[in-house]
Amino acid sequence: MANPYRELFNAPGARNFVIAGMIARMPISMTGIGVITMLSQLKGGYSLAGGVAATFALATAFCAPQVSRLVDRFGQGRVLPVSALIGGGALLMLLLCTRLQAPYWTLFVCAALAGCMPSMSAMVRARWTRIYRGQPQLQTAYALESVLDEVCFIVGPPLSVGLCVAVFPEAGPLAALLMLAVGVTAFVAQRSTEPPVHPHEEHHQGSIIRSPDIRLLLLLMVAMGVIVGVVDVVSVAFAQQQGQPAAASIVLSVYAIGSCLAGIAFGAMRSRLPLPQLFMYGGTATAVTTLPLLLSGNILGLSVAVFIAGLFFSPTLIVAMALVERIVPPAKLTEGLTWLVTGLSIGVAVGAAGSGALVDAFGARSGFWLAIAAGAVVLGSAIQSYRHLK
Repeated sequence: MANPYRELFNAPGARNFVIAGMIARMPISMTGIGVITMLSQLKGGYSLAGGVAATFALATAFCAPQVSRLVDRFGQGRVLPVSALIGGGALLMLLLCTRLQAPYWTLFVCAALAGCMPSMSAMVRARWTRIYRGQPQLQTAYALESVLDEVCFIVGPPLSVGLCVAVFPEAGPLAALLMLAVGVTAFVAQRSTEPPVHPHEEHHQGSIIRSPDIRLLLLLMVAMGVIVGVVDVVSVAFAQQQGQPAAASIVLSVYAIGSCLAGIAFGAMRSRLPLPQLFMYGGTATAVTTLPLLLSGNILGLSVAVFIAGLFFSPTLIVAMALVERIVPPAKLTEGLTWLVTGLSIGVAVGAAGSGALVDAFGARSGFWLAIAAGAVVLGSAIQSYRHLK
C-alpha cells in the first residue's frame, strides 16, 4: 500500500523546504516560555516575565498577518529576510537589555518588535498549496504540517526551558534566535518552490479579514485555541490538586499524541465528502468531546478525556486550512492561512488566562467550564460556516 506522506516528497525540493521550515518555526514555541524562564531567573519574579512574554505574544498576533500580507504582495524571498531581521534583531536586543540591566520599558519595546517574526507554518503551507493546489495530496500536506506544528510545541518549550536552566538564563531565547536565522536563510534560498506573486486586483485590496467566511473560521480557531489553553492550565492545576504534579506532563503528552495520531490518520484518508460538511462534522465532534473533561475524577480519567478531546483537533484544523485555500484568492493565501494560525494563538492565551482565573477562584475542575463554552462557540461557528459555504 502506497504511503501518502512519502508520495508528498516526490515533488522536487519538498523535503528541503519542509526541513528548513521546521527549523524556522521553532522560535515561535521557544521564545515566549524562554523569556519567562530567563526573566524569572534574573529578575526574581513572574510579573515582569509574564508581562514581557504577553507583549511578545500580542505583537506576534498583530504583526504575523501583516507580514504575510506583504509576502503575498512582494514574495517570500523579499519579505521573510527583512521580517526575520527585525524580529530576530529585537529579540537579541531584549537579551542584551536584560543582561545589561536596562530599564524595564526597554524589555517591552524589544518584545513588541520581536513580534515581527514571520509565521513560518503559513509559509510552508503556501508552498505545499502551490505544488498540490486542487489535488487530494493537499489535504495530506496540510495534515503533515499540523502534525509538525504539534511536534514544534511539544519539543520547543521544554528545550527552551532546559537550556535556560542548565546552560545560562538567556540560552533558550538565544537558541530560538539562531534557529530563526538558520531556518529562514535556508528557506528563502530555495527559490524553485517559492509561490509566485499574484497580481492584486482593485477588489482584492485590503485585508482578507474583511471576508465574513474568514471571520467565521477565525472565530472557530480562537475557540479551539481556548480549549487548548484550558487543557494546558487545568491539567497542571488538577495534577497538583491530586498530589501528583509530575503527572501533568503525562496528561499534556496524551493530548498531543491524540491530536497527532488523528492528524496523521486523517491526512492519509481520501474522503469524498465536501469540505464544508467535513468541517461541520469536525466542529461538532470537537464541541462534544469537551464534555467528558467535566467527568474526570483522577489522573487516569483526565488522561482518557483529553486524549478523546485531542482526536478531533488536528482534523478540524486541517479542514479549516483547506477551506481557506478554497475561499481566498491566490493573491491573499498566505495572509488567510496566517489569520487562522494567529487566531489559534490568541485563543490559547485567552484560554490559559481565563481558566487560570477560574481555577484560582473555584478550583481546578472549574476551568473546564471555559472549555465547554469554547466548544459551544466551535459548534456554532462550524454550523454557520457550513450554511455559508455549502
